[in-house]
Amino acid sequence: MEPVYDTVIGAARTLWALQGIKFTISGVENVPKTGSGVVAINHTGYLDFTLAGVPAHLQGRRKVRFMAKKEVFDNKITGPLMRALRHIPVDRTAGAESYQAAVEYLRAGELVGVYPEATISRSFEIKAFKSGAARMALESGAPIIPTVIWGAQRIWTKGHPKHLGRTNTPVSIGVAEPLEATGSPEALTAKLHEVMVAKLDELQQQYARDNGPYPPGAYWVPARLGGGAPTLPEATALDDAEQAERLARKAERKADPDA
Repeated sequence: MEPVYDTVIGAARTLWALQGIKFTISGVENVPKTGSGVVAINHTGYLDFTLAGVPAHLQGRRKVRFMAKKEVFDNKITGPLMRALRHIPVDRTAGAESYQAAVEYLRAGELVGVYPEATISRSFEIKAFKSGAARMALESGAPIIPTVIWGAQRIWTKGHPKHLGRTNTPVSIGVAEPLEATGSPEALTAKLHEVMVAKLDELQQQYARDNGPYPPGAYWVPARLGGGAPTLPEATALDDAEQAERLARKAERKADPDA
């Protein structure tokens, strides 16, 4: 029993009910009932963190320990909660410690949640992957559990207003068959990317069948499906420009700490 985590799950479920979120969840049987697993999740919005653990919860009330940026742990409000939930802080400038903590969690039989894309995909397509998920799977011997969320970007995503009222938004969560931790990090990462792209396409098609055609030009719909989101190359260029600006500001502060 984990009273804090169970309380958070109960609060989240209440919030989802108030919002009228309509879940379609598939592949729960692909989450291992016991033992470790690297839960690899696509990243389209700010609610992914709360939604990605749903299949595990349905599979014997299992809990996922998420890797999250250190700044969330440094916050005086969210920090104590994140530590109580036994999530893993990630310092982007020095990730070795968090990586090793994740491997130790996996060796202890935990489910560890990671975002191979590292940041939210503005295109709502699957971005290029970092190799961390594959490397920790190979080092620990844990399988990778590919998990894809679709529709949550309509509620709250990067660069657009959030819609946290009763929107009755459909949200799909699909879990693909586990990937065995074999081969090189590069090959396993490529396989994971392939599987998650296919799962996303599957969910997108089913979403349209269940909820009607995608609205032309809608900001939350990929360009490939006639939406207004940037293409993957356009989104990558925006991300690169944002990162360059962030690094420039950091360099300015370092050069003139009194500014």
